Amino acid sequence: MVLYTSPFPNSFLSVLHSFSWGLIFPCYWLADRLVGSFVPTTYEKRQRADDPCYFHALCIIITTPIYLALLVASLPFALIGFLLWSPLQSARRPYIYSRLKDKNHANGATLLTEWKAAGSGKSFCFGSANVCLLPDSLARFNNVFNTQARAKEIGRRIRNGASRPQIKIYIDSPTNTSISAASFSSLVSPQAGDNRTVTAGIKRTTSMEYKGDNCGSNNGEESREDKGGSGEPHEGEENTCIVRINGEENGHMSDTETDALNGQARASGPAEPSLEGDAEISKTPNHKQKEGDSGSLDSCSASRESLVKVRVGDGTVDQSTVNNKLLYKASIMKKTSVRKKKHTDETFDHEISAFFPANLDFLCLQEVFDKRAAEKLKEQLHHYFEYIVYDVGVYSCHSCCSFKFVNSGLLFASRYPVMDAAYHCYPNGRGMDSLASKGALFLKVQVGSTPQDQRIVGYISCTHLQAIAGDTTVRCEQLDMLQDWLSEFRKSTSSSSTANPEELVAFDVLCGDLNFDNCSSDDKLEQQHSLFTHYKDPCRVGPGEDKPWAIGTLLDPEGLYDEEVCTPDNLQKVLESEEGRKGYLVYPTSKNHSSSQKGRKASLKGNGRRIDYMLYTEEGLYLEWKVEVEEFSFITQLAGLTDHLPVAMRLMVSTGEDDP
Repeated sequence: MVLYTSPFPNSFLSVLHSFSWGLIFPCYWLADRLVGSFVPTTYEKRQRADDPCYFHALCIIITTPIYLALLVASLPFALIGFLLWSPLQSARRPYIYSRLKDKNHANGATLLTEWKAAGSGKSFCFGSANVCLLPDSLARFNNVFNTQARAKEIGRRIRNGASRPQIKIYIDSPTNTSISAASFSSLVSPQAGDNRTVTAGIKRTTSMEYKGDNCGSNNGEESREDKGGSGEPHEGEENTCIVRINGEENGHMSDTETDALNGQARASGPAEPSLEGDAEISKTPNHKQKEGDSGSLDSCSASRESLVKVRVGDGTVDQSTVNNKLLYKASIMKKTSVRKKKHTDETFDHEISAFFPANLDFLCLQEVFDKRAAEKLKEQLHHYFEYIVYDVGVYSCHSCCSFKFVNSGLLFASRYPVMDAAYHCYPNGRGMDSLASKGALFLKVQVGSTPQDQRIVGYISCTHLQAIAGDTTVRCEQLDMLQDWLSEFRKSTSSSSTANPEELVAFDVLCGDLNFDNCSSDDKLEQQHSLFTHYKDPCRVGPGEDKPWAIGTLLDPEGLYDEEVCTPDNLQKVLESEEGRKGYLVYPTSKNHSSSQKGRKASLKGNGRRIDYMLYTEEGLYLEWKVEVEEFSFITQLAGLTDHLPVAMRLMVSTGEDDP
């Protein structure tokens, strides 16, 4: 299958399209600014709280006639441009495939080594987020604004979080599995090409700090400990530093030990300079570094479990051995509280993280509707992801029943090459959703090859369903179409048979914003859809019931800029408590929930509306391999930039072979 690297088949149509859009854009921009001036966000309202009450009204009175006059003047040009633009869409391709040619700019792509399926297995990390990059006037209805600046900041935060070292902390104690809930920083910076272990007498750890895009490139294999505690490395993983901790009674550290460790930190040398700032980002409300803001542009501090992976093992560790070369910055807060590990019966790790997972392999985004914002986002993501598929969808009346003003909003980024891609538009959209070409994007990626030159491939699908509440029938129809398209794509792109497999399928993942949750009584039809018999949801027990640790991914827009949640660290802390979730998450609805109970979330089921999904299947994969969830994360790194929580899932593909 040919991948489309440009929106049109020839340069003449591209130039004509650019000319027509140039005629339309002034009218579009003025209309967007005019409407946006009447829809202030809560952040803007707070900024104007000290201004005289008449000041904003005076600004509106002055600017509105100017915008209207310019809008009327631009309408004739926009009409001519529209008459040229609309028929051109019949020749437009459904997506643009962008491959970074200069790999020196891709900090993540340079770390990859081809998987040869010779070891015990390999893990792959998937992320998904609804980033609400609509035209600014429409984004304001979700209480977010400045779409262009947000797009750049979102891209920088994602690639900063994904490109940090994957630091793992192992607690060598058969009994102590608690970690502190208070924040303190300790960063281990691996040297280039090294996978080293730092052994320290640290009793409890919660957070780490990392500055810069990468603190070291590592082309070797990552040393990691498997579920059984064997400590065998998995092939193809990189950029890892391991810290071993000898736990003692209650996990406490004495003041003497604390002061000694702080002294080592102060002697470790000055910190690296932070990333260069951007003047445009200052327009966004949450770019400014605040206390505890570990996810901001100039800092890659993670808190608590965002970087700490706790494992329990037997044996003792020599506490006197500390590799000072790897100890970049460490500080301990003496006042700590104990947070015991919950849900120990779960077979995989789960956490609320202030960071996107390290070594993120695949990223699926929704609501990247604004084309200028998509370009800015793509530019930032290309610092980490080598392959990106964006501007996905159709426009005008092409291929769909109704006129489409914007694309599907889907964007896919990968560190592995894309082999095939396909897009389908849902023809049954209603209301405002019918104006966007919402649909599904299907991708086939190559993640390695066997010693017998068989390709190792994976399938990833990204979708965004009907959003309007009550459109249960529409969403169920879209799920039916999604299943048919998934099967069709697998068949059309498969180049092997059971008797003579030329390809080995390692994973099949489906993610996106499905716009229904697993606890609302109004969403029972979607919860019982046959899709969930083929694809597994790591957060789900069954229809109508989520696992106790799963939380909602839809934030209450009114609280986005509250001091308690406007930074990644603060939002993480709030969401770790039940009361915090009740205050800042949208909760499932109930038919028995009377109007007198409006706003009372305590009686409602679940931990918030979880409408962003990461699903996987074991059907159609290579029979001799086993796929298991290794980790699932709810991510707060985009706090204040979108009204959704990103989610991430790490899958382990076990080959059943021993390392040579």
